[in-house]
Amino acid sequence: MESPEYSQAILIAAAVGALVVGIVAGLLLGRRSSPASQKYREVERKLDQVLQDKKAYEDEVVEHFSDTAKLLNNLTESYRDVHNHLAKGAATLCQGEGPVSLERLEGADDPAEIPAHLADIQPPLDYAPKSSPDETGMLNEEFGLERKAAAATPEPAAEKA
Repeated sequence: MESPEYSQAILIAAAVGALVVGIVAGLLLGRRSSPASQKYREVERKLDQVLQDKKAYEDEVVEHFSDTAKLLNNLTESYRDVHNHLAKGAATLCQGEGPVSLERLEGADDPAEIPAHLADIQPPLDYAPKSSPDETGMLNEEFGLERKAAAATPEPAAEKA
């Protein structure tokens, strides 16, 4: 019986193919297990975590301001209800003397308005104003100093020893 023999060329091609596949597999496994690759994956994982945390924070902020807007709308509605209740009560309980209408207020003076004679009051000054342009003001360096002509005083004679 004859055994099937492989030609030498087929064996060499199979060996070269296996060698190429082994080298490629070795490079891929080597890159995955290298310290630089592990560090890169760790940084990538941390970046993903930071992005997720940022997204969660943004969602919390949006939810907070949405809730705040809803609560302010509820407060506005409550204020409107209280105002309407008070206006209705005033109209009912004041028996015609009720809420002051804008027509009744148009001719009246506003009590909060400042009278004209008080509107032109000047605040107190923290310095004495000059009474004439030639006078030195309080902020002048020479204000309050009296310059006297220095009389020439003779120096004492040196004592003889």
